[in-house]
Amino acid sequence: MVEAAISTLADQQLSEVLRRIEARTPAPASGSAAAIVCATAAALVGMVAAYQRKPPAIPDAGERASGLRATALTLAQLDLASYEPVLAAARLPGSDPDRGLALATALAAAAGVPLQIAAVAAETAELAAALAAGAGSHALGDAATAATLAEAACSAAVLLVEVNLRGAREARDARGIGAARDTREARGARDARDAEWREVAASLERRAAAARADVLALARA
Repeated sequence: MVEAAISTLADQQLSEVLRRIEARTPAPASGSAAAIVCATAAALVGMVAAYQRKPPAIPDAGERASGLRATALTLAQLDLASYEPVLAAARLPGSDPDRGLALATALAAAAGVPLQIAAVAAETAELAAALAAGAGSHALGDAATAATLAEAACSAAVLLVEVNLRGAREARDARGIGAARDTREARGARDARDAEWREVAASLERRAAAARADVLALARA
């Protein structure tokens, strides 16, 4: 089911994808949009790689860019699937004692896909920067655009990680989940995971920003 859905989203016309994003539905939304922007950036990186001087400075750059593009498109669809448990938990009756924990668990898990999107975006920005160093004047603007789009996708995905983690905490607090259902060990493991994810996300955002700054410095020199 998920495999078929992935190909469906990736193969749709751009106009249809944008129509689905703007529709009054929970998904596709920000995560998928960030992944699609990342895929666009990777496609531009692939084009810059194709125009490398001979011999190419990064021989496998085109293959790497193609892989990043495909991964970003897959993540665009996976973001849809990752949010389904959140919607299911939100539909539980307010009187259900399991609602808060179910919603918190689903929101925390939903932060995983944006974190992957941020990682792909950071790698895309860095590949754009590496190629820009040897790009001709006709391709430098494309490399700069790719790095800019990738950084934007990374920043958006990092924001979504934080929004989901914060939403998970608020869901737990609002429902007053008791110690019997949320042990000290469970809280400690969760807090450690959240801290690790935040640290990774911040590192990815810094990497993408640094890569974009390097490309813009070349483009504006």
